[in-house]
Amino acid sequence: MSVKLGPNRYGKAETRLVRVVRDGPVHHIKDLNVSTSLSGDMEAVHLTGDNAAVLPTDSQKNTVYAFAAKHGVGQIEEFALVLARHFVETQPTIHHARVEIDEYAWNRGGPHSFVRDGGEVRTCVVHHDRDGRTTVVSGLKDLVLLNTTGSEFHGYIVDPYTTLRPTTDRVLATAVEARWRHTGNTDAYDKSYEQVRSHLLEAFADTHSLSLQQTLYAMGERALTACGEICEIRLAMPNKHHFLVDLSPFGLDNDNEVYYAADRPYGLIEGGVLREDAPDAGFAWE
Repeated sequence: MSVKLGPNRYGKAETRLVRVVRDGPVHHIKDLNVSTSLSGDMEAVHLTGDNAAVLPTDSQKNTVYAFAAKHGVGQIEEFALVLARHFVETQPTIHHARVEIDEYAWNRGGPHSFVRDGGEVRTCVVHHDRDGRTTVVSGLKDLVLLNTTGSEFHGYIVDPYTTLRPTTDRVLATAVEARWRHTGNTDAYDKSYEQVRSHLLEAFADTHSLSLQQTLYAMGERALTACGEICEIRLAMPNKHHFLVDLSPFGLDNDNEVYYAADRPYGLIEGGVLREDAPDAGFAWE
């Protein structure tokens, strides 16, 4: 039997970076989690342990910190692009770089005081290779949404193991993870992020839902229709089940007022929406 090396990459995962800009008495903060992954001429290190082609993961971590000082940290997509291009353009053995960043928001409590935002996390994934191909996928995760009504679920398959009862009025709750692919280069990632986020929220609130799948599609369709700079969006939406509590043992009615918020198991709905003329994604989703 013969074997060969398959696809591979290596890097430094979850480098925590906090960048403070001191503008006189008023300070500004960026709080990031940066992961880098590199691939290229890596056969020797896997097959013989020859490290000559390897840029150590510790060096990748140090580059993140050095570039934060040297270039500053503005839009996370721009910072990821600077890092990815650097690794590919300065290291002949590195043919492809993937940089993923999570950004944690802080709300201002004073000139130099901040309160951690309990909302969603902004994300991005940037790819760049030695042929000059670049992709940017922006996104968010842990965007927790809930509708107390306006959601139904019925007409589904019933088999010998079905116990779920159909309903025409239920709580619909989820924690959205959304990622969207840009059609080309832009310098307005912050504006795009706010617009996509806003349209996702509006579609969730406006859609009378017959299924979480229907809601997912409506959210993706709204974002793509309103935001011409993106061509594809992928969403993952767990169904955070809320079950009515049976209060009859206590002689009480429960008219859709008291619920048990279940932690697990949960339904997980995933899907993508894209423009019919969307360009090939290449390695954007890898």
